[in-house]
Amino acid sequence: MHTPTVTLRFSQALIQAAQRLGLPPLDTPPIEERVPLEVQDTLWQELCAQASDPLIGIQLGMALQVGHLDVAGMLIMSCETYGESLDVLFEYLPIIGEGGEVNVKHEGDSVLVGYTPIYHVCRAQRVEAVLSAILHLSRWSTGGLFQAQSIHFSHAALHEEHRYPGLLGCPVSFSASDNYLRFDSKMLALPLIQANSALRDHLRELADSTLRQLGEQSVGASVSDLIRQHPRAGKERIADLLAISGRHLNRRLAEEGLSFKQLRDRELQNLAEAALQREGKISAVAEELGFSDESAFAKAFRRWTGKSPAQFRDQG
Repeated sequence: MHTPTVTLRFSQALIQAAQRLGLPPLDTPPIEERVPLEVQDTLWQELCAQASDPLIGIQLGMALQVGHLDVAGMLIMSCETYGESLDVLFEYLPIIGEGGEVNVKHEGDSVLVGYTPIYHVCRAQRVEAVLSAILHLSRWSTGGLFQAQSIHFSHAALHEEHRYPGLLGCPVSFSASDNYLRFDSKMLALPLIQANSALRDHLRELADSTLRQLGEQSVGASVSDLIRQHPRAGKERIADLLAISGRHLNRRLAEEGLSFKQLRDRELQNLAEAALQREGKISAVAEELGFSDESAFAKAFRRWTGKSPAQFRDQG
């Protein structure tokens, strides 16, 4: 059975952060080149439990270095422009970690770089780490020329709100519809200080090879990605998107110890919980996820979590 993984170097960044902050050594399980997401969960639990500052995620993100992002980080930094580097980040994010998805949207004269996590352990701290890292590396890669208009988090502030602009250097809002970084579209044309087209082309070959290896690990991972993109789709539709039959899909998943229902329930639960945090109307969430009515959604949600959607929304 395939589980999402994170590059070893990003896990090492957590351990190094703990050392810099003078925290006791993290109780780390054995770590290999690709770290299972549940091991990364354990590292975050340890780090958050030992850190005295609730904004430990931002501290980590602002201290992140290119080397912690593996070959994808070096590829991103060798791009010609900031806009090109965002395209590379979108394409090669799974090399850094399979714990979430990045999307880029244009809204008037602004660009929104959004981040959607699939994990739940220390979710808010980790989202803050990802967006602050994107902000920090954007500034570093452009020689300090990059300027953010604002950062938006879908969760509530983890500490005094006034601390966030001081740490991040831009306005910050909370309880937003999504997690995203907003900036003027003119920033896309900024040149990168380490631009190197020859190195970029070489690194892209290495990154493509790594990405293929990750993709070959699991049909389950591909199915999970498609379910997140098409939550209303059933098994036959997902099989069509993979260009195989529904029966063949069942066999491929069974080889990995998985079932379509298991994957769909897991991904719909993740989507439902995220939607309930930003959307007040339960009926709207039920429709978004393809349930026949609110009652059917509530029954499924209680089976997943032991709570009603209303209880989860009000507690969150």
